[in-house]
Amino acid sequence: MIVIYTGETSPLELTSGKEYEVISVERGWYRIIDDSGEDYIFPPDAFEIVEE
Repeated sequence: MIVIYTGETSPLELTSGKEYEVISVERGWYRIIDDSGEDYIFPPDAFEIVEE
């Protein structure tokens, strides 16, 4: 799944308006490789789905 981050930009984490690939969904949260290159889980309400 491809999503766009809609929150505020945070250095080394996520960039507002940038597309990210969801590598898994865990308990409803998205596991995404952030701008630091590490994977973390994030709440889905901070994203807009671009492609299922």
